[in-house]
Amino acid sequence: MKNNKQKGFAMVLSLVLLLAMSLMGGALIVIASSDHQSNNSSDEYQQTFYVAETALLQAQKSLINKMLGPIRVDTGGRDYDGRIYPTNQLSTEPNLLDQDTPCYKSFRNLSRDSNFRAVEHVREQSFLDLLFPIFNDGNAGLAINSSIDNSTALSQEQENIGKYFYEFFSVSSGTSEYKGTGVSLKKGSGTSQRKGTAYKIYGCGMMGNPNNPEIIVPLETLIVLSH
Repeated sequence: MKNNKQKGFAMVLSLVLLLAMSLMGGALIVIASSDHQSNNSSDEYQQTFYVAETALLQAQKSLINKMLGPIRVDTGGRDYDGRIYPTNQLSTEPNLLDQDTPCYKSFRNLSRDSNFRAVEHVREQSFLDLLFPIFNDGNAGLAINSSIDNSTALSQEQENIGKYFYEFFSVSSGTSEYKGTGVSLKKGSGTSQRKGTAYKIYGCGMMGNPNNPEIIVPLETLIVLSH
């Protein structure tokens, strides 16, 4: 009788331990899955932030090309005949400024007045299109495991980057003081000050549909271009 009771207790104890281990295993799976999802979200946000920084750089490049003239494809030099002075234009101009984009709405301090002026507004720019020359180069230099097909890895990377878009618009803020820094070996040279034009630049990185992005990161900066 005593042995039967001990056998029954051992069976119950085994079932309890098995249940406890199953619960612990399930909990570990849930925690690991949650951590993986959190890491993916963090990576996506970080990538979107980099795309937003790219938007600011592209806006600065656009302003400089307007002021100094665009780069000629044939010679690589400036097309000085194509120079224009970047000034604000009425938002009523066709396709100049769209205040209904998610990027514009993310800047809550901006005017919603229909007469709000901007130099330009560039929308729905694919980050993949910007990097396409790199992917089109056979020596892209991606760190790919030798056991993985190179074309497959590139296709996966292109698909991932294809989810990101950027948008930017710039506004002339008027005359400001431009400070050119640096010194030269030539005697008597040094820093100089002159008038320039300040431009407020707004840029957004977006993941997903640019009209309804899953993640959006708005950034802004101020630059001064010398006359």
